[in-house]
Amino acid sequence: MDNLTEKINKLKKEKNAIILAHCYQNAEIDEVADYVGDSLYLSQMAARTNADIILFAGVYFMAQTAKILCPDKKVLLPNIKAGCEMADMINLQQLREFKNKYPDIPAVCYINSTAEVKSECDICCTSSNAVQIVDSLKAEKVLFLPDKNLGRWVEKCLGNTKIITYDGYCPIHHNITVEDVLKIKKENPYIKLLAHPECKEEVSSLADFVGSTTGIMNFVKNNSDKKFIIATEKGVVDRLKRDYPQKEFIIIKENLICESMKLNTLQDIYTSLENETFEIKVDKEVSEKALKCIEKMLDVSKIGAAK
Repeated sequence: MDNLTEKINKLKKEKNAIILAHCYQNAEIDEVADYVGDSLYLSQMAARTNADIILFAGVYFMAQTAKILCPDKKVLLPNIKAGCEMADMINLQQLREFKNKYPDIPAVCYINSTAEVKSECDICCTSSNAVQIVDSLKAEKVLFLPDKNLGRWVEKCLGNTKIITYDGYCPIHHNITVEDVLKIKKENPYIKLLAHPECKEEVSSLADFVGSTTGIMNFVKNNSDKKFIIATEKGVVDRLKRDYPQKEFIIIKENLICESMKLNTLQDIYTSLENETFEIKVDKEVSEKALKCIEKMLDVSKIGAAK
């Protein structure tokens, strides 16, 4: 593995390439990644880079987003089979039908969506900034897609905006039940539960903290507690155990693994960089429309960060 890591780092320098890795990736990929984080952070890093090649250790929609933000750069996805079940729950036709049912209402799409879907929405969001993005619209009603759980959590946080959600969800987070929470809380009383907002509303309402992957990691970093229950994908737990060996982390159930996210390997990354495969391309017209949707999100996020 060490030899493979060295080869990848050598290729990065030769080709002026950077590697972006999502927190759900296998933890060993962090050894070669230039940036590791959630979707918002990685989108921001893609937008800022001077590299000629962006290799995205993540899933298809993430690489698409990087290509939209950097149309003149070569964007690679190490394993072309790495997709997202949530993103696949809505296509362009389904989006149009959803919007036609609720005309003249702004549409917010979660970043976990295809370029085509982004191209026909008003603004994009991530789990890190969804509340901020919806609030920025100052609308009485908002369409939110594809994740109904995230949409309902945003509605609860804001209180004054009616959110009409599409019937999509992340199968990993949606699989967490109230029974799972009650069981593990009984076994570990007084231990804080940190949950991702892609969890069902009845689950997130029982959590001590709800936030994105980065939000959960920052909560652990800034909290003096030594033990936490984590309700999100296993990759986050793996990194928390590595980064905070003095603390204990209990995953709420053992099968919270996104198989698509785990498809990318160090060997895939090396092969992808060496052969410059699999290159991600987005139709020019679709890309230009989707870019406006993403840039609006990034602009709102910048304003929020400056406050």
